[in-house]
Amino acid sequence: MRKIKIIAFDADDTLWDCQSYFEAVENRLYELIAPYCDDPARELFKTESGNMADLGYGCKAFTISIIETALRVGGSHISSEELSTLLSHCKKLLQLPATPLPEVEQTLAAIDGYRKVCFTKGELQDQENKLRRSGLLKYFDDVEITSDKGQKEFLALCEHQHCHPSELLMVGNSLKSDIAPALAIGAWAIHIPFHVTWQLETFEDFEHERMKKISHFGELLQII
Repeated sequence: MRKIKIIAFDADDTLWDCQSYFEAVENRLYELIAPYCDDPARELFKTESGNMADLGYGCKAFTISIIETALRVGGSHISSEELSTLLSHCKKLLQLPATPLPEVEQTLAAIDGYRKVCFTKGELQDQENKLRRSGLLKYFDDVEITSDKGQKEFLALCEHQHCHPSELLMVGNSLKSDIAPALAIGAWAIHIPFHVTWQLETFEDFEHERMKKISHFGELLQII
């Protein structure tokens, strides 16, 4: 890793907990539609998968999928009051506290000698607001928010940051979105697994000579 100049950090579930809040809303949906289907989680996954190409990632896309699933599965059995309550819980996701996970702020403050970039996917305004609420914005030299994170987006990141892929280190929790595409373009990666994995981010575990796996954020300082 001696050639690394840029360290890119994922945001949701790497810098702060996001998934557990989404899970709480999912559970409310499951309670509503459980009497009318065999597998509520499968029904939501079906809706989210179908909407992904048009809606992408983020709270608004999630909200549409939640309400659509409730209407499709529960239909007239679900009252307008129940739908209104469900929508209210979805909208609260736009005000997530974005409290940094343990060791995150101290570690970001201690990392020196590298250009630090927050590289995350989702809705522009939502991600910008979460980053501001987290108090972590001051530790980054740049922020790039994209609708998806694949090889094309990682190559664009390198172009914007004026670095060769071999000079980039990606730090994140998702093997699918953070780790695999970074490795595919020749970058380095550090995987910090989160205790919850969104079904659409499920990816088979693997090993790679340019990837290290750590259990907590503070271990970064022992590697870079």
